[in-house]
Amino acid sequence: MELVSAIDFEKSGGLVTAIAVDDASGDVLMVGWMNREAVLRTLETGEVVYWSRSRKALWRKGETSGFVQRVRSVHLDCDGDALLLRVEQVGGAACHTGHRSCFFRRSEGGRWVEEGEPLFDPEEVYGR
Repeated sequence: MELVSAIDFEKSGGLVTAIAVDDASGDVLMVGWMNREAVLRTLETGEVVYWSRSRKALWRKGETSGFVQRVRSVHLDCDGDALLLRVEQVGGAACHTGHRSCFFRRSEGGRWVEEGEPLFDPEEVYGR
């Protein structure tokens, strides 16, 4: 696919950074990694597929929780080594902790303060 050939996977050992942003609100939801196959599947299916560095496997966002990310648009940065994914976050929560965004901790007075309440209980969804 011509789109994928413009992506420089070699700079980061076969992976590129993928930043998921809520298309409606502009909120940064999460950062993940994608290899060539993850990008191809994302473009083919219209739902975001990431590469799990810990499991060393592809995973479709929401395959366990049901909170999938539907692609609205995909943007490539100037160096060709990072993607910005504008998505519809189904179910509202992008983070495995149950929060809307993985960026729910804010620095305040030398400590981390959590913003917002989880939208779901991870133990109920993932059995952890």
